[in-house]
Amino acid sequence: MTLEMIRNQLSQLLREFEEQAELKPGQLFVVGCSTSEIKGSKIGTAGSTEIAEVLYEEFDAFAKQHGIYLVFQGCEHINRALTLESEAAEKYGLEPVSVVPVPKAGGSMSAYAYRKMDNPVVVEHVRAHAGIDIGQTLIGMHLKEVAVPVRTSVRQIGEAVVTVAKTRPKLIGGSRAVYELPEESTTCH
Repeated sequence: MTLEMIRNQLSQLLREFEEQAELKPGQLFVVGCSTSEIKGSKIGTAGSTEIAEVLYEEFDAFAKQHGIYLVFQGCEHINRALTLESEAAEKYGLEPVSVVPVPKAGGSMSAYAYRKMDNPVVVEHVRAHAGIDIGQTLIGMHLKEVAVPVRTSVRQIGEAVVTVAKTRPKLIGGSRAVYELPEESTTCH
């Protein structure tokens, strides 16, 4: 698996995802990524800064195109804390914590992102609008409550299983609940 193949797989996946996800500027997009799994190794055993660099370039271009904030999940050695720009943390009222992700405690992807961002901070929790999980890193805890899987033709990045998701508001109510106002009904009884 070459770096160019990895780049192309991610690029294709993101193109297909954007067609289905309806991202809005200012939203949070969480990235969980095991570069070890991409290489075909067990998560947390063979991290790669080179793979992280290729992926970051694609994610950064995707974020700039859509005006969204990237959020990079760290590994369990930093309790899956998240790296993002301080502007995003401030906008969403997220309290920074004191840790710097490094390849052996945070993971190669999170560590690389921390070094490349303009003004990075690390926070404990987010409720992202969408996300990608490369290598079964379990990003679900960082998505809004109703996550909806998005199917793409890309099922793996390198050797790692990949899943993407968007979120939607909760549908509440019972059998009489309506989720869109019918055109003929404008008054409440």
